[in-house]
Amino acid sequence: MVTVTLYTRKDCHLCEQAKADLESLKEKYPHRLVEVDIDSDPVLQKAYFDKIPVIEVGPYRLSAPFDRQKLMMTIGAASDRRGQLDRLGREDHHERVARGGQISSSDRVMFWISRHYLAILNMVMLFYFGLPILAPVLMKAGATTPANVIYTIYKPLCHQFAFRSFFLFGEQAYYPLAEAHMDDVISFNEATALTDLHNPAGYSRLEARQFTGNETMGYKMALCERDMAIYVSIFLFGILFAVTGRRMKSLHWMLWILIGLVPVGLDGFSQLFSQMEWSWLLQYLPYRESTPFLRVLTGALFGFATAWFAYPSIEESMAETRQFFIKKFASIKQNA
Repeated sequence: MVTVTLYTRKDCHLCEQAKADLESLKEKYPHRLVEVDIDSDPVLQKAYFDKIPVIEVGPYRLSAPFDRQKLMMTIGAASDRRGQLDRLGREDHHERVARGGQISSSDRVMFWISRHYLAILNMVMLFYFGLPILAPVLMKAGATTPANVIYTIYKPLCHQFAFRSFFLFGEQAYYPLAEAHMDDVISFNEATALTDLHNPAGYSRLEARQFTGNETMGYKMALCERDMAIYVSIFLFGILFAVTGRRMKSLHWMLWILIGLVPVGLDGFSQLFSQMEWSWLLQYLPYRESTPFLRVLTGALFGFATAWFAYPSIEESMAETRQFFIKKFASIKQNA
């Protein structure tokens, strides 16, 4: 016996007609009818709003308009196919049939994840950039041990150079190197009594990485300016995606490259290569140190564009998972 799924909704005249036609064919083509209300899930609404009634039986699907003849041919084809599979007696086929009649704990977990994945991602992002903000708060409160634990956790994930990080509770929000030529702020060199980080007699970059701050300067976050901008913008897109009902289409890959990758690549790699001190390159790419504004701007563009590129694709996959389990749960419930 095959299972026929009818996607329907209230006050649908064509749906009632399809249901009556199915009932009239039940003696010739025995089947189990599973009705799924498309208003039970936004994904089903989006997929079938202007197509109902929709019939699914085995690998076959019919969308309105269709008549009793088409319905009979479709169910007949599905019944023949099911009969052939049963006669072949393939073990994998019988296992799938058995699994289809049971709701396992993994089914429930996967269905829950498919419904709440966006909230999970947003919470992960909030936690990921929230801990680095908590680190200077703890330092200010005198809880240096838990603060240092946070700094240590994030060390493999970020360079943590103090001159490329935001500070809290100090004179300024950031202390760029003097080489950034930001004359309106105190440089990291001045704030730490350093004249030149690239002078072997001065601070090493390792020391700049380990420097967490002091009462005057405040305390740095555990992620650099660019990384903070990346993860905050991913979080903000996640909120926007949720507010808009997860209906936004994925950003085209060419726009992702243009908006997301190119700016962060130009700013980051031009800075990196200019500081390699390769004499042959200096004539083409003079030494430069990026500014907090450019790091935040390029990081935010990268994070937002990346989330825009990825989240709608994740939603498509999760929507298919939700639809599968809604159909499976309805089938088991109605035929219990």
